Amino acid sequence: MGFKELDIDKLESVANMLKAIAHPMRIAILSLLESESKMTVSEIHKNLGIEQSSTSHHLGILKDKGVLVSKRDGKNTFYSLRHENFAKVIECVGNCPLH
Repeated sequence: MGFKELDIDKLESVANMLKAIAHPMRIAILSLLESESKMTVSEIHKNLGIEQSSTSHHLGILKDKGVLVSKRDGKNTFYSLRHENFAKVIECVGNCPLH
């Protein structure tokens, strides 16, 4: 892809998604959703051992930036990855050497 073919709006959107992902707890949430496909706030906070309010905060950021989608089912809201490609990004980051 040449420089002239770059879509600035799309790049801005991708940059915002990457900024939203750039937090250890959000990476952990994405890793969970990669393996479970969809989970509630309660399931996520219990699996990660963090406060439900903190979980909701992180989920809100990820949803707002287009990383996650949510679907209400009765009293529960289920969160899942918006695109399967996010799982590949998380896997790639997990395979990066630390040094």
